[in-house]
Formats: sequence, structure tokens, C-alpha cells
Amino acid sequence: MKGRAFLPAPFRKTLQAHGDDSLVLRPDVYQSCLALYPKSVWSEHLASLKARLNKWNPQHQLILRKFMEDVEEVNLDASGRLLIPKKKLEDAGITADIKFLGMGDYIEIWKNDGEVFMDQESFRKAMTELMNDTAEPTPL
Repeated sequence: MKGRAFLPAPFRKTLQAHGDDSLVLRPDVYQSCLALYPKSVWSEHLASLKARLNKWNPQHQLILRKFMEDVEEVNLDASGRLLIPKKKLEDAGITADIKFLGMGDYIEIWKNDGEVFMDQESFRKAMTELMNDTAEPTPL
């Protein structure tokens, strides 16, 4: 992978509709993928994190530094492509094709190796458990 990728048209249209032309890229905190945020969403997430941190707590300072260390601002070119730095691709284990996964207010970038996140039966059971634990009973 050379690092230049086309952002799928549905994502580009959503960004344009919200007036976001600047994006923020960072490795995901929990998974081996990259997280791509519209700048406005990134600003909200960063403000939320900072609101939880005490600037006088050394551990909190380290957390914020680590969170900000791998952040990179990227822009789409006129053709709808973005340049993903090689180091970011390597950190996420991406060496060839990628896939984009919309996650509500941000986009995840994964290696496209055919790996399934969760098999269908495990997903079905997890959803049933989750929804039964939190959902109001549905009248029949």
C-alpha cells in the first residue's frame, strides 16, 4: 500500500454536507486500525477527554501526551484521496488493501484481509444478551 487511498463517496458526501474538509487521523486506542475523524468531531472528543483530565495530575498529563502523540491532520485532495502516512499503516498492520468502516461520527480504516470481526452466531448471541440486558420489554 502506497498510502494514498480514495475515501468512499458516501463518506465524502457526508463530510461535504457538514462542511468538514479537514480530517484527523490517529491509531485507534483499542484495536489495530486507524480512526479518521472530521475535525469538528475530533474537537468534541478532545474536549470531552480534557474535561476528564486534571492538568495537575502527572498521570493525566502522560495520558493526554500519548493520545496526542500519534495525531495527524490530513486533507482530501481534489480527487477525494487522502494520504495515510506509512508509519500509521504499519502501526495498524496494513500492508495492502484497506476497508473503511463507518462508526457513526468517525471512520475506521482496517486492513482488508477477509478477516471477520465476529462470526454470525457469536454476534447474534451477543446482541441478544446486550439487548435483553438494557432494552425495555417489547409488547407483543
